[in-house]
Amino acid sequence: MAEHRIPALEITDLNVYYGQSHALQGVDLQLGQGVLSVVGRNGMGKTTLCKAIMGLVPVASGTISLAGRSLGGLGPAEIARLGVGYVPQGRRLWPSLTVDEHLKLVARRDGAWTIDRIYSTFPRLAERRDNGGGQLSGGEQQMLAISRALLLNPSLLVMDEPTEGLAPVIVQQVEDMLVRLGREGDIDVLVIEQNIGVACAISEQVAIMVNGRVNRIMNADVLAADRDLQQALLGVGRHAHDEVPDSTPAGRANAASAPGARPAGPTRIYNSNPVLPTRWSQPTPVRVIEGSARTVTEPDRKTSLDTVPGIRRLPGDGAVLVVGTLDTKGPELRFVRDLIKAQGLSVRMVDLSTSGKPSGAEVPPHAVAAFHPRGTAGVFTGDRGSAVAGMTTAFERWMAQQQNVGGVIAAGGSGGTALVAPAMRALPVGIPKLIVSTVASGNVGQYVGPSDILMLHSVADVQGLNSITREVLANGANALAGMVLGRRQPRPESEHKPAIGITMFGVTTPCVQQVTKQLDSEFDCLVFHATGTGGRAMEKLMDSGMLAAIVDLTTTEICDMFAGGVFAADDDRFGASIRAGRPYIGACGALDMVNFNAPETVPERYRGRTLYEHNPQITLMRTTPEENREMGRWIGERLNRMTGPVRFFLPEGGVSLLDQPDGAFWDPDADQALFKTLEETVLQSSDRQLIRVPHNINDPEFADLVVQTFRGFFSAPRRRISGE
Repeated sequence: MAEHRIPALEITDLNVYYGQSHALQGVDLQLGQGVLSVVGRNGMGKTTLCKAIMGLVPVASGTISLAGRSLGGLGPAEIARLGVGYVPQGRRLWPSLTVDEHLKLVARRDGAWTIDRIYSTFPRLAERRDNGGGQLSGGEQQMLAISRALLLNPSLLVMDEPTEGLAPVIVQQVEDMLVRLGREGDIDVLVIEQNIGVACAISEQVAIMVNGRVNRIMNADVLAADRDLQQALLGVGRHAHDEVPDSTPAGRANAASAPGARPAGPTRIYNSNPVLPTRWSQPTPVRVIEGSARTVTEPDRKTSLDTVPGIRRLPGDGAVLVVGTLDTKGPELRFVRDLIKAQGLSVRMVDLSTSGKPSGAEVPPHAVAAFHPRGTAGVFTGDRGSAVAGMTTAFERWMAQQQNVGGVIAAGGSGGTALVAPAMRALPVGIPKLIVSTVASGNVGQYVGPSDILMLHSVADVQGLNSITREVLANGANALAGMVLGRRQPRPESEHKPAIGITMFGVTTPCVQQVTKQLDSEFDCLVFHATGTGGRAMEKLMDSGMLAAIVDLTTTEICDMFAGGVFAADDDRFGASIRAGRPYIGACGALDMVNFNAPETVPERYRGRTLYEHNPQITLMRTTPEENREMGRWIGERLNRMTGPVRFFLPEGGVSLLDQPDGAFWDPDADQALFKTLEETVLQSSDRQLIRVPHNINDPEFADLVVQTFRGFFSAPRRRISGE
């Protein structure tokens, strides 16, 4: 019989009043586990619901239970101590306290969420740790508000509008974090969210509030795809410019002759709610509606996909795309376009403006915006923050449809960089991508990710053409043109060998060198430095179909993920191999160490541990048996999810150069804790095997066994014969 799990949060017949106004009217809501999104128009009672859960407003009747325990009659402090974290709308930070002081106020010694983990999750906060709350940008303040709640290590996290007013790149970080929280299962999350895309992405179910009640709870995929339902329940969805009439000649003729057909020429567009309504609003007078109507003159619209500029296949050998917001960066982007054209390349301008101003680009804003899941209504919202976020999504989806891109170049500030980076990251490795950016001299990991985007610092702001911007933009344009032309040159025959990805660290270099030496004549061996980004880059290539196989000898990024090191993997490590279903060969390479920067950056709680100064900038810390057991379980669970043959090697003679007799990290007990946990976790079979090897990972015998195993899965590619 299936075990009945007590809901994390259960609300029954909840009623709340503000004076005579009935704000919550018999709300019934249940969060079993994971993440639940709640959406609704403004004034529907969503924030009041959060405040009622936290004991911030009096409850007239009804019950609120946390894991079976009633919260009735408890104050906010008592509710927080029971394990409810709260991220309020508006952040509510102390302007005079630094980031670090905010975090230390609430940090607990025990619990999965620590200050170091917060800084690893939100690197921007680490950079601003000594800045006061009043000195932070809106996105940084929201990161801090979320971090403050997470440091309580709550069982339930209540978040009110967590992405409101944030830049797209920060919205994506928050969305990824919420998805990760739901997947990990340690914290259940109730999210109040206006952004339909985020709400549907983070939760399988979405609760819709209408007039102080939960109107319905529905599947997130259904809500995301049904714009009519969004319009009816939430006031978003189709607008006049989203209509797609029949584009065939017969269809247009029938439409023109149909009774009541709209005549050609000027059209009056009315808005029945010129002011955003609440449930207390009175009907809008007709004279107000008439006075706020606008007149537009539309040409004969051709809506066949072949006639939309954003969908046409790019000409010739692939055009170079010059992308950005022409309403604010027009002269700069046209300067770049003209320089690339002078090199004899085909160029197309892609305008990502959200202002609605006229565009002379080959691909105008509406052609890109049409690719948003909600159509152009998801982009041209009238609110700058949501409009930019919508255009970011639309441009990424638009780019995915382009089949013949020669190269991409953009120029802008932090907002422009965040706008174009996701689409560039989605392009295959090798297609030239370059961003001239004001933020290129800082931490660009959030923009570049595992891709091959080139970032060129603009030195001066990308605002007008002057002696500095002309030089920098010219360098960027000519560099991109050179890359595009270079890719069109004939490639040597040797480059057609099947590519395999191999992970390496300094302490596993001898092993990788021996393996590549034996395979290099038959395979294109791509070695990835296991620094977090390296592992993600390798897995991106596997997902893109550019790797025939992975030889994952160095899985050390997992150590940093668990202990808060600087070279951490994300929780999708091994994901590409799980999705590919191909043979996987791996090992425990360098699972004996966590990486930090200079010695003084090692967290205080680790100061008594075994440390090793790899170089003045990198300090290594030996993992403990308990940490190894935790990593062993995590890795083992992922090996179990792989559907292709698996061979994972356990080098009993040590997992790195430091982990051998007389080595600084030699600790057989810690290694055995890792190996035994893997053996207890992995469901071994003829296809999924753990192999103990009585050698150090860098011994020749170990490398020989890896190569022998690899050849058992992958035969040498057939050589081309001249004249074939």
